[in-house]
Amino acid sequence: MVGPRRQPSRKGSMADVPQNLQDTIKSLEDTFDVSTAKLKEISDHFVKELEQGLTEEGGDIPMNVTWCMGFPDGHEQGTFLALDMGGTNLRVCEITLPEAKGEFDILQSKYRMPEELKTGTADELWEYIADCLQQFIEYHHEGEKLGQLPLGFTFSYPATQEYIDHGILQRWTKGFDIDGVEGKDVVAPFEQALADRGVPIKLTALINDTTGTMIASAYTDTDMKIGAIFGTGCNAAYMENCGSIPKIAHLNLPPDMPMAINCEYGAFDNAHKVLPRTKYDIIIDKESPRPGQQTYEKMIAGLYLGELFRLVCLDLYDNPEVRLFAGQDISRLRKAYTLDASFLSRIEEDPFGNLQETVDLFETELKLRVTRGECEVFRRLAELIGTRASRLSMCGISAICKKKDLKKCHVGADGSVFNKYPHFKPRAQKALREILDWPEGEKDWVDVRAAEDGSGVGAALIAALTIKRVKDGSSYGIRDPEAMKKLFSNLS
Repeated sequence: MVGPRRQPSRKGSMADVPQNLQDTIKSLEDTFDVSTAKLKEISDHFVKELEQGLTEEGGDIPMNVTWCMGFPDGHEQGTFLALDMGGTNLRVCEITLPEAKGEFDILQSKYRMPEELKTGTADELWEYIADCLQQFIEYHHEGEKLGQLPLGFTFSYPATQEYIDHGILQRWTKGFDIDGVEGKDVVAPFEQALADRGVPIKLTALINDTTGTMIASAYTDTDMKIGAIFGTGCNAAYMENCGSIPKIAHLNLPPDMPMAINCEYGAFDNAHKVLPRTKYDIIIDKESPRPGQQTYEKMIAGLYLGELFRLVCLDLYDNPEVRLFAGQDISRLRKAYTLDASFLSRIEEDPFGNLQETVDLFETELKLRVTRGECEVFRRLAELIGTRASRLSMCGISAICKKKDLKKCHVGADGSVFNKYPHFKPRAQKALREILDWPEGEKDWVDVRAAEDGSGVGAALIAALTIKRVKDGSSYGIRDPEAMKKLFSNLS
């Protein structure tokens, strides 16, 4: 029986690395290292941008009001549908919240999101989604006579909301580019597609996955105060007091009433005041579809980590003092976004002292032969990019903690980078400790931990909270509260 491979000690592994490559590694460390002082500077500026986004004038960070007004108490009950429209798949869930506090049962199905839909027409998109929902209902409730089922729709694209069951798309992301949708309400055509098919579903809440992550996590953990996504993109949500949101002051909401804010803070520092951008970050931004936007996201999100790595490798290839891949065809490496975050993950996870898996990876993916010394460069480069991403990602979290004076709390985190990238959490926790100056020897006061299913359970819970709020007589942020109350009078 072969036991698990152990990570050997790498002490002294640089002895066989040529001096020019050792110098290269030192130069990369100088380029990508982010000091404690810099993290604190970024975090303090982040607080100012969060506050600016809540004003009438606004700022780079949208700070979208969600009309999710409060945390669950664990006693929510009923059966709810959840729809998650991602970039690759469409997921439909049926979630039952039983009497037992903090528990749930879930049925779910996934449907592939055809690539052609992303650049097709709006009608084609909504019709496809409605067809998937119809298939789900017919499969799981064949022959049953159903009343209207409440739906929480996780629509993880920047949207402004005058009501929780309404949303105007600000801009497409995740590869979508459908004409005639940006600047318009997405709920009306979606509901029309359902009505055309006679599907017994009523959209009750349109949410962002970050808000859903916070609410789903808070359902089972009362210390949960922030929801965060560290994946293809980055974002966070937290609960603000309505009295601290100047841009909705005209609505005269009770000042102590809670309101979930979907920060959309990938746009932090679009003015380039504090983030330590390298020449590689500047290239990524310049060559992106939307230069000048999502500055923070382009430095920490999974979509860009592989591209950062690729650009550095190209730069080192062109450097006559380094000349990686000397004499080889690097045509594959010249293709933009040919590498993703998983490429870096696999390098960081290489368990062998001679980095043989890294050698094999370059051969398989890029048709390049690499030396042991070059592998040491790649290993350190992957560590530097991954570490910088995790450290910078905590500037947003620490800024929310500072703004809300959260000394101790939990952060529910989801996304491929958080869940799959090696060492992300310990590196992030170390950065938080540095930024927030926790006393030596104390446990982590702000703990970033794996989230519950925000796009499923979170969406269902927000639908449940919305209906409960209507029945309790609160009509804030609901288009037609009386109609909703009547429609769902059977739900407890």
